[in-house]
Amino acid sequence: MKNSKFFAKMASAVALSSMILAGCSSDDSNGDNGESASGDKIQIDIFQGKVEFKEQFEDLVALYEEENPNVEINVETVGGGTDYAPVLKSAFSSGDAPNIFNVTGPQDVIDYKEYLTDLSDTEAAGAALDGTLTTVTDGEQILGLPFNQEGYGLIYNKAIFEKAGINPDDILSMADLEAAVQTIDQQKEELGLEAVFALPAKEAWVLGDHLANTYLAPEFNHDVMEAFEADTVTFEKGDEMKQFVDLQFDYSIQPVLSLDYSQQVEEYFSLQQVAIIQQGNWIYPSVEQMDPEFAQNIGVLPIPVEGNEGSLPVGVPNYWAVNNDFDEEVVQASKDFLDWMYTSETGKEAVLNDFKFIPAYEGYDTSKIADPLSQEIYEYASNGNTIGWVFSGYPSNPWGTGVIGPNIQKYLAGEMTWEEVEADAIAKWEEERQ
Repeated sequence: MKNSKFFAKMASAVALSSMILAGCSSDDSNGDNGESASGDKIQIDIFQGKVEFKEQFEDLVALYEEENPNVEINVETVGGGTDYAPVLKSAFSSGDAPNIFNVTGPQDVIDYKEYLTDLSDTEAAGAALDGTLTTVTDGEQILGLPFNQEGYGLIYNKAIFEKAGINPDDILSMADLEAAVQTIDQQKEELGLEAVFALPAKEAWVLGDHLANTYLAPEFNHDVMEAFEADTVTFEKGDEMKQFVDLQFDYSIQPVLSLDYSQQVEEYFSLQQVAIIQQGNWIYPSVEQMDPEFAQNIGVLPIPVEGNEGSLPVGVPNYWAVNNDFDEEVVQASKDFLDWMYTSETGKEAVLNDFKFIPAYEGYDTSKIADPLSQEIYEYASNGNTIGWVFSGYPSNPWGTGVIGPNIQKYLAGEMTWEEVEADAIAKWEEERQ
């Protein structure tokens, strides 16, 4: 990426997503091919929250098991319509904690600190790009490995824009976006659309994490740690946030409050029933699975933010964490698998071509980034045209999906005014930080 300063900010958006297979240890104490000293198979349980690459990840796990027959990896994926964080918390509370799991942001590092293995001796940690480890570093310890880099904005149908006579390069301000949306809406019947947007307002994370982050990041200088240490939030750009929420709502498939992520991506966008959705490059595998030809004809536009026009939110969404509350050979096997996934030629091939990831590590040929969305986002990031990911520095109740997201849902339902949305969110932020 462009420089370490950029990554320091982007990494601050880190969401430590854990869960990944555990591999066989190459250490003599584990025997050959990952076999434990006792000759039993090493079993690794991975709990992860990224539904978009579930099948591809499981395929890579199966390949690792073939190469390491004395390692058995069980993968459980929770996400989409189910919030990952509370399910993970319940797993730890019930004594059924996984070996590899996902954690998000600096608060999770604090909350799970007693379980986090120091990964500073892994090859992957040594290959991580500058700044990507900022929020998972404690002194000399590195407590998570970056998942990948991601970016989000307004994913759009290029063919629809062309037919409607809209040049996406001309859309920078909110006024530009509103004009484009109205132009598409006026032609939606001839364009074969049900609506311009599909707003999945059932998903609090879409509203409270991603949408809100876009307008809150400038308030914290795009720095997740600044947000994490802030005693309050002021909604300096609250009026702009409301305007963007209203625009999506007014021109969306209805009812938005029962519309979920899967419907948004797979039903409405992939089937070309809407022209624009607020999402990120992680949707590409789902779109490609639905319609490979259409997947090559989609692009990403920045969400308009005054003073940050032409910039996309880009950051590290998750980190893999390894649970240290297991036998040493199991912990080592988990570390070995992560190293294999990100540093072996087989793993790197999967990361680029199967997972469709933008790598967060050195040693990758970024000219081979597999899909057009990821290519565009990589270019934005390389050029420094980015907005910080501060939502992983929100208060930990969690504030994004537990306060501001639900408040926006109530606003859309007519149960809260926008003034009440902001006032309650500010009060809850300050309560958490006292």
